[in-house]
Amino acid sequence: MSALIELRGVTKKYGAFTALDNLTFSLSGSPPSITAVAGESGSGKTTFARIVLGFIPPSSGQVFYLGKDIARLSAAERQQFRREVQPIFQDPFDVFNPFYRVDHVLTVPVRRFRLADSEAAGQRLIEDALSRVGLRPKDTLGRFPHELSGGQRQRIMVARAVLTRPKLIMADEPVSMVDASLRATILDELSALTRDLGISIVYITHDLTTAYQICENILILYQGCVAEAGSVDRVIRDPKHPYTRLLVSSIPMPDRTRIWGGEELKVPEASAGRLANGCRFAPRCPFVLEECWSDPPPKFQLDADRIATCFLHKKSPISPDADVAGAFAASPTIVNGPPTRAQQ
Repeated sequence: MSALIELRGVTKKYGAFTALDNLTFSLSGSPPSITAVAGESGSGKTTFARIVLGFIPPSSGQVFYLGKDIARLSAAERQQFRREVQPIFQDPFDVFNPFYRVDHVLTVPVRRFRLADSEAAGQRLIEDALSRVGLRPKDTLGRFPHELSGGQRQRIMVARAVLTRPKLIMADEPVSMVDASLRATILDELSALTRDLGISIVYITHDLTTAYQICENILILYQGCVAEAGSVDRVIRDPKHPYTRLLVSSIPMPDRTRIWGGEELKVPEASAGRLANGCRFAPRCPFVLEECWSDPPPKFQLDADRIATCFLHKKSPISPDADVAGAFAASPTIVNGPPTRAQQ
């Protein structure tokens, strides 16, 4: 069975800058899952999302949807792809035309994808989608974007994605611009889409806390390269790549004795200003080895459901699978602690 979405050796360059570097990744649609793609700003997360959505082409490599190269889809196949792979963006206000009522972003996909055979049937679809994300249609429809809160606008965009009954949703930082009181609500609604409707979700985020809350698996990117990948419990509870350790240590904890700012990276003075032709994290790594400067590290298989690209683990076997999804768990794995919310 073909993967739902697959990237084969995808590289994306913007001039001299490499945003993604030879990434091979696949996602199965069965069973449906939520997979996080995480990293700091500039790690390549949004470029990854835009390439999967077909908004920008890779500089090299291929992207496949259900076994077909999206660059070679026919008009009918591209229409199907657009219907079955839906985006949710970081800032919903950018998606709305301020001169149209919010109904417009919902009625357009109903017409474009011929989701209903009558106006009344289309209206029922819209109202059902709004209700599914916790919005009351009579309080939402007919209003302009500026008359709604940021959380309401974001939930409308979730409803818009649900309308087409997609197989995959690419959610790019979907809760970063809503207040904390609504984040849990929207995350629960995304989880419900996977649980109740069988929609797989790729959750793009810099926030490991929310990734841990709703995801089964996680891919950590650093400057377009894979640092670590595997089940979210293993990677976040026991990070093995120095970069992942840095990210995890920066998560704020309810401990007044803990100094804000995370783990301090004490980089050797010899690393200052040195150019790395191997591991891109070498100039920032406190554990850098000599081979890190000259050779890109392979993917080392640390567990059945976790890989890390770091020479600190060179005694571990090299992963036989170039696809980082080979390290993903079919279901969440518990490591030294209670289950996540998704497991309860």
